[in-house]
Amino acid sequence: MDTILLPADENSVKQAAELLRAGQVVAFPTETVYGLGADGLNAQAVAAIFAAKERPADNPLIVHVAERSQLDGLCYVTKAAEALMDAFWPGPLTLLLMKTKSVPNITTAFLPSVAVRCPSHPVARALLRACALPIAAPSANRSGRPSPTTAQDVLEDMQGRIPFILDGGACDVGVESTVLDLTGEVPCILRPGAVTAKDVASVAGACTVAASVMRPLKEGESAPSPGMRHRHYAPKAKMTVYLGSDEEVAKAIIARYDAAENAAILAHGSAQPLFGDRRVFSLGDTPQEGAHLLFRRLREMDALGVSLILAQGWNAEGEALAVMNRMARAAAFDLVNV
Repeated sequence: MDTILLPADENSVKQAAELLRAGQVVAFPTETVYGLGADGLNAQAVAAIFAAKERPADNPLIVHVAERSQLDGLCYVTKAAEALMDAFWPGPLTLLLMKTKSVPNITTAFLPSVAVRCPSHPVARALLRACALPIAAPSANRSGRPSPTTAQDVLEDMQGRIPFILDGGACDVGVESTVLDLTGEVPCILRPGAVTAKDVASVAGACTVAASVMRPLKEGESAPSPGMRHRHYAPKAKMTVYLGSDEEVAKAIIARYDAAENAAILAHGSAQPLFGDRRVFSLGDTPQEGAHLLFRRLREMDALGVSLILAQGWNAEGEALAVMNRMARAAAFDLVNV
């Protein structure tokens, strides 16, 4: 199969929509990361997503819509969901709601709930309107790899696996959407993203964060949300994340770096001078910058054949929780407090 990559315009969006309506798989940009989309109500089309990604069948997908009216017949929308949609849609918030029988089990990994989102990226919205389908779409990478934030990242992983990639430029947010479980009494974040627990609580009155956000799933524990696997978003290299003051983190990283071969350092921009002339990649100075840069940097280090990544993290709270969740899973929870 030849994979076509075209800049997003009226004609290429129309071409992508025709492929989606024909049951094919198309990669497209969202404000978070690139998605790998197919008709969410077509079980055979959804199966092609799993095949292209080599994704485990027990890992549910998110269904993307252009308008709230597309949720009719897909799920049961609660008053809390309506309020959160008013506040955050279109945008990087996914809501977990009880599904109807119209959603194939393969889309939801046989769970009784379905994850739904309305993206804000203009190309994603144009595509969703053009195809007039609810589109199931995980991130457009091979399963377990760092998520793609450019069309070239998608091509790297999906060349020959899918027919079409829409190039809408680099993604703004850089990490996947917040997944919020609304099937219980209190909204609960299963996967952190740009919409924080504080943001949700300001609308819903309360919000909790699942303990599994910063720990591996236990033996036999199900994954009701994408992004909950033990090792996820991972580079080819072994990765360790260090937490503490800039000076203490730098001291610990330098000691390990100097004793290792083919290592690289991932650090806050302001801390870079502490590492001298060692090989250092910047994560920026804020958690938002870190979220935007993380997957890009991991892919850059993969391209260089780095064997060991020594990364500086943030305290996993507030706006930093999303990037730390990705860093922890990329490192298989190899976290060191110094």
